[in-house]
This record gives sequence, structure tokens and C-alpha cells, in this order.
Amino acid sequence: MPAHAPAYPILDGPAPDLAVRASTGSRTVPWLLDRWRTDRPETTFLIWEPHTGAEAQRWSYAEFAAAVDRLAAGLQARGIAPGDRVVLLMDNCPDFLVGWAAIVSTGAVAVCLNTRSSADELAYYDRHCAPRAALIGTRSAEAARAAMPGLEWIATTGGTETLEAAAPGGTVPERASGSLGALGRAAGAPAPVSIDPLAPASIQYTSGTTARPKAVVWTHANCLWAARVNAAHAGLRGTDVGLITLPLFHTNALGYSFLGLLWVGATVVLTPKFSASRFWDVSLRHRCTWASVVSFMLRALDGAPVPAGHTYRHWSGSATQHSVADGIRMTGWFGMTETVSHPVVSELAHPDPDGTMGRPAPEYAVAVVGDDGRPVEPGTVGDLWVRGTPGVSLFAGYLHNDDATREAFTADGWFRTGDRVRQDRSGQLWFVERSKDMLKVGGENVAAAEIERVVAAVPGVREAAVVAKPDPMLGDVPVAFVIPDGAAPDGLPADIERACAELLSDFKRPREVHLVPEFPRATLNKVAKAKLRHWLLEPSTEARKTWTWV
Repeated sequence: MPAHAPAYPILDGPAPDLAVRASTGSRTVPWLLDRWRTDRPETTFLIWEPHTGAEAQRWSYAEFAAAVDRLAAGLQARGIAPGDRVVLLMDNCPDFLVGWAAIVSTGAVAVCLNTRSSADELAYYDRHCAPRAALIGTRSAEAARAAMPGLEWIATTGGTETLEAAAPGGTVPERASGSLGALGRAAGAPAPVSIDPLAPASIQYTSGTTARPKAVVWTHANCLWAARVNAAHAGLRGTDVGLITLPLFHTNALGYSFLGLLWVGATVVLTPKFSASRFWDVSLRHRCTWASVVSFMLRALDGAPVPAGHTYRHWSGSATQHSVADGIRMTGWFGMTETVSHPVVSELAHPDPDGTMGRPAPEYAVAVVGDDGRPVEPGTVGDLWVRGTPGVSLFAGYLHNDDATREAFTADGWFRTGDRVRQDRSGQLWFVERSKDMLKVGGENVAAAEIERVVAAVPGVREAAVVAKPDPMLGDVPVAFVIPDGAAPDGLPADIERACAELLSDFKRPREVHLVPEFPRATLNKVAKAKLRHWLLEPSTEARKTWTWV
């Protein structure tokens, strides 16, 4: 076994059986990069479309692989070794993709963080996953330096400073910083590294029902599964030009789009972020043929004229729609960070009805079950469970959280997605609601418990409950209900707003705060959040007369 093979699953489980290891082979992410460097070196891989007015930049597969090699050599020269964790904290840009590929090519683990994270959230990530170093966008550099004292060194996308090379012991001067460009100008090729396909490659923090996000671990085998299966589900070809506007630190852009397009040797068009005003201009200029979209993008594009001569074959999103934009078809799928790809997907050749997520994908086992864990009758709403292979088709585990990993699975290996769905007699699946206490704010998953933790800690708050309020553009927005501790101080709402602004990402902050004398209760004295949501939508409700509105 290679020298750097981990325990498996990542969280100190038993060794993988022969069937699991046979399914992964010896392939890793560096293998995929080398494949296209050799087979189609001159093919355009990456087109960077920066902000309006700037000229697009291009990299062939050979040029991209060479950039990855240079940065990998720079990482090694500064002491990064297999198993080390390296933070990626930057908005969409070519440096993110080169950085991610370079980190995993050295056998290290890329920790992909949201650039909208607060200082408190960054400090938590620093304590939780103990990264050695970070590759950071200029905009986030000062916040990361202040909030993440555990980092040995930082390389930023701006500036020209050169980081010192590692000392013989493998370390660099404490809290050193320099430019990412200088880091990638190391002399020589990277040293070869033997990487086990089941070794960790990438970590994404995802909101669950807990007060802090959980760190989802992907292995190299997970990354290649994402590449191969996502490409198949989207029907991608080597001649495709895929547009990526969603943030690369999320599974949708990184796994569904980037890795899927890389698998077939296609072309990636990357923008800093989604822009409704630039979408069609960029799409036409580069003759884009496919894109992964989310609901807030569709709402932003709704009503805008679709230009003649576009080359889109179809889009992929959360539900099938036969015409999302003047004849462009969207095929539905369902997936999450823990499932790596899509356990549910629409058939490309035989489109499902509008509104459906699709059918169980052949690469997974899918069940819709009741409270007793038994399959429900067609047409009945139930919990969506998925079964696959941890470390290959399902995530390897939650880092440093064995209990959460165990709780996510049934005793016989089914992963509980936390979503409730309905399956009709033909096998089509329809999304109904989230069974977990989750919100979807502009495409971002937000746990109510994350917000409640911050609000409840404010002096003067006895109890807090957060629910989703429908929003025409963002889908959901958080709203906080608060029971004051005795007589509510006059400044309590302002105190809550200040605490949330300091400790939470902007999209997690409550848009409204309501002081109430009591909460509606359900079984075991739990807060009846369904009733709170009903109160929000029914202005005539008697209970609202006792609220203080902020």
C-alpha cells in the first residue's frame, strides 16, 4: 500500500474491502490532469472572463497542467506534505482552480471556504481542521490573517512578495506571507508523490442541523466519481463549453461543473460570479453549450430576452423544465455534498415532466421511507435515503465528528439526506420539503441552529427560534423570533443585529427580528416552527398582536 494511505473511512474506520479498492483502481486527480496534458495539450481548457471591460484569458490543457505543476512545486518547497490541510479562500478566479489542483496533486487536502465567512466562522475552521497554510484572495487576506492564527503561512493573489523556502524541518518562518504568483514560480518540477485513491483530497464545510457547519471529506476516489458521474448525468462531451458562474467553493461548481467538464476534456468558461446582465453576452461570445443553474439564477434571468443564435444544448438544475428560457430545456437532478454526485437525475433521452427531480440514478440505491424506515406507497411523502460506497460514491465522513457520521447513516448503511420527497408510480421523484431545520438562501444552505446559537447568546435573550420566510429572489430569508429574558431591553433588537453582523456570514443574518412573549409548542415542548412560519404569512393571526416588530 502507498506510504501515505489513510485509515478508512477517514474517521478511523476499518480498512476497505477488496471490492471497494478494486472499484477505485489506482486513479487519482493528478492522473486526470496528466491524461489531458498528454492527449489534447492544445485544446482550450479554461477561459477566464473577468469583470466587464477586461480581456478574457485562456489556458490550454498543457498550460493549465504546467501552472498546476509550478504551484505544486512551490507548495512542496514550503513544506506542504501529503495529508496537510491547505485553505482555499478566494472568489472565482483561475487561481482557485490551479490552487485546488496543485494542493490535491501534492497529496495535501484542499479546504474550500466561503469568502463570505465571518471572522468567528474563520476562527472556527482554523481550530477545527488545523490547516498549515492558506491560498487566499486579496479581499479576504486581512480577515484570514486576524482570524486564523493557526496558519503557518499565507499566499495571497495580490502583491509580489516571495515566501521563504521551508527549513530542513519542513517549516517556514512563523506567520510568513507572500504572493501566490511568487509561490508558483518555484524552480523545477514537483517531487513525485504516491497517493492512495482513498486518501482525503478535499473538504467542504456544509450546514447541517448543528450549531456549527460540518466538514465533509472527499477522497481522490470521490473526486473522480464526481467527475465521471456528473459528466454522464449532464451528458457532457469533449466538444462542450461549460459556463461556471456559481462559487467554486461549493459542490455545484467544483464537482458538478469543473470536475465534470474536466472528465471529458471539455472547455470551462469561468466568471467571478453570476451576473444576469453579463450572462448572455458571455454565453454568446464563447458559444457556451451547457451550464448548471440554481433557482435564484432562473429568477434573475426571468423575463430577459433570450438572444437568437445561442448554442446552449440544455441546462441542469434542481427540477426538470421543458422551457426555462425560450426553448432551452433544463434537466433535473438532486445531490448534496455528502452524496458527491446525483442519486436522482432526469433522463436526457426521455425527459421527465416539469417539476420533477428525476428518477433514481443507476449509480446509487434510493429509497423513500416513512418514520418506521419502511418504503412508503407511491404518492406518499417520505424521507429520501441513499446508499452507496463511502469514500467513493458517498463522502468519506465528517472530519473530527464520528458521532455525526454515524448518525447520518442507518445501521444497514443508508444515508439520510434530510429531504422529504414523493415518488409516483412511474418512479419519478418530486421534492416536497426539507425535513432538517434548514434554509436555502440564494442557493446557500443555512442551518437555523447556526443563527439561533448566535442570537441566544445575546444578553437579554431567553430563547430564540429561526425560520425561513419566502423571498421572491433568494428563495428563503432567515427570520428570528426571540423570547426576551424578562422585560426586553430597549436596545435588544439592535444588540441582536450587531451580534449577527459580527459572527455570521451576511446571507445567514436575520432579515427580521420579532420579540414575542412565547412560542407555539409541539410534542416534548419543541418549538412548533411550522406555526411560526404560518404566523409570518398570515397578518391577521391573533398571536401577531403581541409581537414587537423590528
